[in-house]
Amino acid sequence: MSRVIHFELPAENPERAMAFYSQVFGWQFQKWEGPMDYWLVTTGPAEAFGINGGLAAQQPEMPKAPINVIDVVAIDDAIAAVKAAGGTITMEKHEIPGVGWLAYFTDTEGIVSGLMQPLQGQEATGA
Repeated sequence: MSRVIHFELPAENPERAMAFYSQVFGWQFQKWEGPMDYWLVTTGPAEAFGINGGLAAQQPEMPKAPINVIDVVAIDDAIAAVKAAGGTITMEKHEIPGVGWLAYFTDTEGIVSGLMQPLQGQEATGA
């Protein structure tokens, strides 16, 4: 069974958004060392219940709403399953260096979510 493993927050002004979430919830932000402006969000201690996420500048092709990212074993199979069930691919799969493969889809209700196939050697729980 595939699970939500990560959330993403799009932000018109990332610095302002980070200040807000830090002040309100005590979240911590760390600049990702990858090829894009992206911050890793820590929402609490690793041993506590919950998930962590990311924050990035708002992209014009993406909705202005939080996005859940779902863990999958084989992203190509998951993309095919999304299409077969009536969903559409919002952003084609692309590699996130050092992380894995990511694609975004829109479900039958208009909700955008992500599909993440971790790099080989990182455990995936999805089917």
